[in-house]
Amino acid sequence: MTDKDLRRVTLTRDSMGHYTVRNDRGGSITTSSGTEELSPVELLLAGIAGCTAVDVDTVTTRRAEPESFEIEVTADKVKDEDGNHLKDIEVTFRVRFPEGEGGDAARTILPSLVRRSHEEFCTVSRTVMLGAEVTSRVE
Repeated sequence: MTDKDLRRVTLTRDSMGHYTVRNDRGGSITTSSGTEELSPVELLLAGIAGCTAVDVDTVTTRRAEPESFEIEVTADKVKDEDGNHLKDIEVTFRVRFPEGEGGDAARTILPSLVRRSHEEFCTVSRTVMLGAEVTSRVE
């Protein structure tokens, strides 16, 4: 694996149940155990939404600037013989483009871009769908 391929975030504890996650570029987001910040599960859903948003927005915006652009990701949290996990993850796009040639072109390609993001491009949802091994260690 090269440095170009490596993805890394570091989580630090701010206080009981409150944490800040940072990347190597200086970006950060807070998370908590279900208080006012996004929970870790919500961050996973946000990762799916954000990843597919980039795929779709980048291409459609070349045709027309959207009047509205919203993605909702829902999932059922279950606890069963496999432990805690999510199932039935659903990604819903609500995108509106202006009338006219550019908006028509963006509307036309939207369904295929959403499908291709789901099937090929979005690293986050693809990883969830394929199931990556997660290992833990203590240093």
